Amino acid sequence: MSTNPDKLKQIIEGALLAAGRPLSVDSILSLFLDEDQPSRDEIREAVKSLQDDCANRGVELKEVSTGFRYQVKADLAEWVTRLWEEKASKYSRATLETLALIAYRQPITRSEIEDVRGVSVSSHIVKSMLEREWIRVIGHRDVPGRPALYGTTKSFLDYFGLKSLSELPPLAELRNIDSIERELDFGDISAEAKNDDQPAELEQGEVQPVAIAGEEGNSDAEQTADAAEKPESDTEKESSADADTSPDEQPTTAETAAPNTEQAF
Repeated sequence: MSTNPDKLKQIIEGALLAAGRPLSVDSILSLFLDEDQPSRDEIREAVKSLQDDCANRGVELKEVSTGFRYQVKADLAEWVTRLWEEKASKYSRATLETLALIAYRQPITRSEIEDVRGVSVSSHIVKSMLEREWIRVIGHRDVPGRPALYGTTKSFLDYFGLKSLSELPPLAELRNIDSIERELDFGDISAEAKNDDQPAELEQGEVQPVAIAGEEGNSDAEQTADAAEKPESDTEKESSADADTSPDEQPTTAETAAPNTEQAF
């Protein structure tokens, strides 16, 4: 029994919204029993109709690597992102460059990435992308040491809204990496990635260590501080006390220097 086209659209739309992940044609077919299962062509026609329905809406039905999903249109990001009070951390330049090299030159080893970038690749960057399942080890180079070969995954394509690697923009059309970095907001892995090219920002409550000029003796600033904290000597205290004494309390010069005339006779 064939499913009514309008009912089929409703079923597919509801399933896509409820799933919270992309659904492939096979996944949609699994929603139906054998006797009323639509054909693959009917599924695709229903999906195409749903895509057309989104023409004047704030969402679109996008086909990515693992299937179809509803997502907010890119030109509405300026307003939609204000739903989140805290601004997400951005990826460092080192992370973007490493991910781009893997995407465009896969399969590629870590040492080959370092040769292109001219600096070492932080282990935190590779670990973070592996944990996010954006990259994976797809083999080993047949050279001494057998280094791992890295490539991108379907999760990488889904995250960046791509159906396949062929949808990556040509290298000649890539914009400056700094402009890309300013626009992309992701999860907080930048703190680890910053260790590669630039010092990480201090955590709240953490004290920045101060460089010491030498192990023996303190710096001029420290000596000045120590001198200011030392207690006054007895001589300094007496001088200070004399200086503080009022003129009325101090003996005059004449009284101090006059001889005892009573003992002279």
